[in-house]
Amino acid sequence: MAFTMSNTLSRHPLFTIRTDFLSVNERVSLSYQRAKLVIRTYTLSASDVEHCSTKYWSMMTDPILSLDTAMLTILLAHVGLTIGTLARHLCKRPDLEPLVNRLLRFDTVGIYLLTERGHGLDAFNVETTATNTSQGFIINTPREEACKFMPASTPSFGIAKVALVMARLVVDGEDRGPRFFIVPICNEREMFKGVESIRLSPRPGTAPLDFSITRFDHVLVPHAAMVTSNLHDYSLPKYPLQAWWDEVWRIPVGTMAIIASTIPALKAVAFIAGKYSMHRSLTGKGPEHVPIISFRTQQWPILHAVAVSMVMEKWYSITASQTTDNSLDPRVHHGLAVVVKTTVARHVQRCVSEVAERCGAQGTFEHNFMARFENDLKGIIIAEGDVRTLCIRLFSELLLERYRMPFPEASESLLARHAVSLFEENKALLQELPGGHRDRAFNALVLPQAEHAIEAMGHAMAYSAALYMGLPKPILDIYACAVIRCDPAWYSEEGGLTRREQRVREDAAVTRAMPRLAGYLDDLNIEAYVSAPIVSDAAWKKYYSGMSVFKGNAVPGFEQVEAKL
Repeated sequence: MAFTMSNTLSRHPLFTIRTDFLSVNERVSLSYQRAKLVIRTYTLSASDVEHCSTKYWSMMTDPILSLDTAMLTILLAHVGLTIGTLARHLCKRPDLEPLVNRLLRFDTVGIYLLTERGHGLDAFNVETTATNTSQGFIINTPREEACKFMPASTPSFGIAKVALVMARLVVDGEDRGPRFFIVPICNEREMFKGVESIRLSPRPGTAPLDFSITRFDHVLVPHAAMVTSNLHDYSLPKYPLQAWWDEVWRIPVGTMAIIASTIPALKAVAFIAGKYSMHRSLTGKGPEHVPIISFRTQQWPILHAVAVSMVMEKWYSITASQTTDNSLDPRVHHGLAVVVKTTVARHVQRCVSEVAERCGAQGTFEHNFMARFENDLKGIIIAEGDVRTLCIRLFSELLLERYRMPFPEASESLLARHAVSLFEENKALLQELPGGHRDRAFNALVLPQAEHAIEAMGHAMAYSAALYMGLPKPILDIYACAVIRCDPAWYSEEGGLTRREQRVREDAAVTRAMPRLAGYLDDLNIEAYVSAPIVSDAAWKKYYSGMSVFKGNAVPGFEQVEAKL
């Protein structure tokens, strides 16, 4: 699947303003304005969202989303979750069209109130209730632990909001299981009666948003507020957990979508550090200045980030089409999304930390992007499915052979052989456990390997995709070396590469890639989205001229000190 990316948004005034000169609330307001601009630029239809069309993925993979994680958060909840959940009911629920049309125009912002403060990832057991009455449903928060956490529900930024609220349907005193209900949250000025929003403190070092705790005090909504194609079906599902997963079917799509922005973000990190390292110099023993890119300790982190971003981009474009392929088992769709999110997230996390550090003090400042993105990444790893929890579930299902994932042959690469080996090792261990996956040792010995094994799958799949897409051999070699660094013991014990051979292989890969570094940075096609002033001396001087300057007319008083002999 090829995605066409717009290159005009990066030049819009909303994206050229320096956010580091704004207050927290000014930045939050800007993020909402940016989200509205993106929505109105792409003009998605309900069908685009429901079926994850090429146009939908073009928006989700637009590098512009990597510049503002708060904007990304708004769009993921608004488009992917809210519109996506409603869209599939439009055929049988034409009464939902006016709301969906307002959402598509961003006249109203949609939020997704699923998790609760006292339940977290255990969202199947939410406590918010929707009690059926002759007049409609009464939405209520029974106790503090049942408050919805943490979507942005305040009325502080002049935007009307509506929520999809996951609540337990109660009919004649009987719990009929969790369902979604449409609940208006606020207009452009204030909360609606019975709905309360408590703004959370900002997350340090990240793009701010009005994250909140939301609670309901006996809020009456009409019967048509229940999100379903059959408004007369109040029955308890035969398989409640399976029915719940069907309700939250957009979460797997969100798992795939939320990680997309980290790939262009990593490109930006590599570009910023690469350009900085080429012009930043040290004074050597002679008269000439020595660029810091001359040092191997600078070369590896930058080439590592370049290679990972290139490989992830190729792999993502292939996998995105697979996750919406109706010929595949829906569990495979989710499994692929988990593998992609895990692999991309951990790759990017390692790269950004190392690259930012190699930019010294400059790498710690928000205006140079890297530090803020590193903090934002922590939220991305948790949102739309926590990586560790997702891996535990997928790894268990694959070990129990409940379904199979598309995977390259072990003979294709050493990386594929590594992944297969990890699964075989854990399958053998599972077979030795008297209680199988219910055995206490499964929790102690097998589950801690889940994320490592799932990421190894991703490494092999990504390498296979990059090989298929024809990435240059120096990039493939750098990527393979980066993967080997993740598990050097296995590659020594089972892969036949001693520690010394691993270092020699890495040195050879870097040596081959370095002469092409400038070209690789250009090939990232990310410069239009980069505003970090350290990329060049001219960019720094322009930024420097706009900074606040403190001046005054105070005169210091110096004490006269006489030397006493």
